[in-house]
Amino acid sequence: MKYFTVAENKRETHNVNTLVFHDDISIVPGQFIMAWAPRINDIPLSFSSVSDPKAITIKVYGDASAYLAGLGPGDRLFYEGPYGNGYDIVPGKKLLIGAGSGIASLMPLIDGNTTGLISGKTAEDILFSDRFTEGKLHIVTDDGTAGKKGFVTTAMDELDIEDFDMIYVCGPEIMMKSVVDYLKDKNVNCQFSLERSMKCGVGLCDSCSINGYQVCSDGPVFSIAELKSMDEFGRTRLTYSGKRVFF
Repeated sequence: MKYFTVAENKRETHNVNTLVFHDDISIVPGQFIMAWAPRINDIPLSFSSVSDPKAITIKVYGDASAYLAGLGPGDRLFYEGPYGNGYDIVPGKKLLIGAGSGIASLMPLIDGNTTGLISGKTAEDILFSDRFTEGKLHIVTDDGTAGKKGFVTTAMDELDIEDFDMIYVCGPEIMMKSVVDYLKDKNVNCQFSLERSMKCGVGLCDSCSINGYQVCSDGPVFSIAELKSMDEFGRTRLTYSGKRVFF
């Protein structure tokens, strides 16, 4: 098991923290690690920065994430990985679509030719809005407290979607399903990073399976063509205990 030493813990929102560290680990944007919370669990975490300094952004949703998000300067985070594939980096105009903490894994893709579409339940859930060039950011919130009131597809109506060379999406699966449905008849290149329950990170336990794919080893990044062929996408998932449930 490897580790990195936390250099800084940045509080992003009321339930999101970013751990900053220096390490020579080689990471492709979109890959993840299985981070160890001692005596609790291992959970997957993706990178919000893959350059130096590197960073992992953590949303607190349980005991393991709360432990990891509470690490301070000098503390060690133990992990295995990095695992999975990453985003295909293409030149030209990019659109990043992220909901909640899902926007974090898209941060390494930003350059001067990138447009962002960030969504959240409220203004307090909007992350990394300061990372985008002025005039290239669209914000939507469920309650209208920041940007426009609505969902990501609300803002997509205002964009020339087919003008982008690549679209990258990460966030809750229901949100990503709405994006797939919106884009299914359009001429676009698009990649999605899936978030499902993971235990091993290497394709053995089947807890993150979807239509025969293992999200941890076959993904987490999939093309829109692959997702269109998955009838479980946006409909069912496995709980941590292995029970299949509907969204």
